Amino acid sequence: MPDEPEIPDEELVARTRAGDPDAFSDLVVRYSPRLYGLVYNMTSNHEDTNDLLQEIFAKAYRSITGFRGNSSFYTWMHSIAVNMTINFLKKRGRRQGMSLDDIDSNIQNDREFIEVTSGNDPRHEANLSELQQRLNEAMQKLSHEHRAVVTMFDIQGMPHAEIAKVLGISEGTVRSRLFYAHRQLQNYLEEFIKR
Repeated sequence: MPDEPEIPDEELVARTRAGDPDAFSDLVVRYSPRLYGLVYNMTSNHEDTNDLLQEIFAKAYRSITGFRGNSSFYTWMHSIAVNMTINFLKKRGRRQGMSLDDIDSNIQNDREFIEVTSGNDPRHEANLSELQQRLNEAMQKLSHEHRAVVTMFDIQGMPHAEIAKVLGISEGTVRSRLFYAHRQLQNYLEEFIKR
C-alpha cells in the first residue's frame, strides 16, 4: 500500500474549525519538532520549551478561527511561537546559570562528527563540550529579538523573507539584526577561538 499523501495544512485547519480534534492533533504532530527546535534554541531549557509548546499549541487552537490565511499556517504558527517565547523570556529575565546537562548535544549525535572524532581524544571532547557551552552562553547574551532571528536563520534555515513575515518586520531589518547578532556572537566567542 503506497504512502498516503500528506494532507495540506489548509485542509487540516478547515477540519479543526469544523470541530475535528484529530485534525489539530495532526497539525501538532507536524509542527512539534520544528517549533521545539525554535523555542529550545531561544530558551536553552528543555522544561521551559515543553511548557511553552503546550501553551503555543493551546493558543493556536483557541485562535484558529482567527487565522485568515493571509500567510501560510507555517508562518502563523512560527509567529505565535516566537512572540510567546520572547514574552516568556522577558518575564523570566535572563537566566544566569546554565546547566551543562541542558546544553543541546545534537552535534555529538551527528554521523560525520562521530566519524571525525572517533579517536575518542578526551581533550578534543572536552574542547567540543566547552565550545557548545560557549555557543549556548553567547546565544543567551543576545537580545530576545536577535536570538529569534539567529535561531530561525542559522539553526532552522528559514529564508529572510519568511523570517520577516513571522516577525512582522522588513527583510532589511532581518538582515540588519542578523549582521549585528553575528558580530556579537563572533565577539563573545573570539576568546575561545583564539586559544
